[in-house]
Amino acid sequence: MYSILLPLHSSFRWLVLISLLSSIYISWRGYNYNKPFGASENSLRHWTATILHVQLMIGMLLYFQSPVVKFSSGHNVQALFSPQVFFKYIHLALMILATVLVTIGSAKAKRMDTAAKKYKTMLVWFIIALLVIFVAIPWPFSPLATRPFTRAF
Repeated sequence: MYSILLPLHSSFRWLVLISLLSSIYISWRGYNYNKPFGASENSLRHWTATILHVQLMIGMLLYFQSPVVKFSSGHNVQALFSPQVFFKYIHLALMILATVLVTIGSAKAKRMDTAAKKYKTMLVWFIIALLVIFVAIPWPFSPLATRPFTRAF
């Protein structure tokens, strides 16, 4: 199961980033150019949150299957900056936080009464979530945990 979940989680992250960046761009454009908040914008808001939730669920399944997380790293100073600690605590906590931020932003935007308020709410909450995600991604150049940009099935 791990051999399926890992490439799925790795591939799905691009869908998360594309939908989040699209939502941020649409929100920025709508807010700055006083666009109406129509069904397509509302659908993008909804699907961005849904995609993030699906990615979180895939990640949670992966978390409980991962040999990296199960590996005991001990209690020394080097262990504090190991891939095990990164994936067991940092990545998990920050991705849950990002999902919560998108969920709150989506729910608040849905309940706003004007298009400008909807766009601004989405823009602020989704940008904060995107920044958290950028910190939590195990980039190939990260000193905490390095992973390739893509994985094959």
